[in-house]
Amino acid sequence: MPTQVDDAEILRKFQDEHTRNEAFNLLLNKYQQKVYWHIRRMVIDHDDADDIVQDVFIKVWKNLPGFRNDSQLYTWMYRIASNECITFLNKKKQRNNISIEDEAYNLADTLADSSYFNGDAAQKKLQQAILTLPEKQRLVFNMKYYDDMKYEEMSQVLGTSVGALKASFHLAVKKIETILLGED
Repeated sequence: MPTQVDDAEILRKFQDEHTRNEAFNLLLNKYQQKVYWHIRRMVIDHDDADDIVQDVFIKVWKNLPGFRNDSQLYTWMYRIASNECITFLNKKKQRNNISIEDEAYNLADTLADSSYFNGDAAQKKLQQAILTLPEKQRLVFNMKYYDDMKYEEMSQVLGTSVGALKASFHLAVKKIETILLGED
């Protein structure tokens, strides 16, 4: 397995027109899987996640020349991915003209039918409980639980205060616990 190139090197190579494609390939190799799983946990469906990943990396390609290093490269891409997920889910709800609760049930059905999901029954129950959360809480929960992000990083990604994120995560955990304990 090749060694990972640091972000500064990727950004340096991206600034040079002759090494721009190489830099983008390095960026894809380093971050594509992490971005995919972040998106997949939000939208559940593999094909939808693949489409959104493509949209995210198109935006990254177009906007990387203007990246100002105000945050880490991954934090910046994570924000793009999160926004794309929320936009996708909102469009899907509008297109299907359904409520948030109905959309959660649809995603849970997609999860149950997915040939790409290979978790055990407990993992499936957890995923179904997560799907009942409002989008922002679901994002916060996924970032903390699956990606082990620090609240400060999440604050940069979501543009929300650390205190609000802690409260959101706490509420999400309580809701998930209630659902999981209520089903046993």
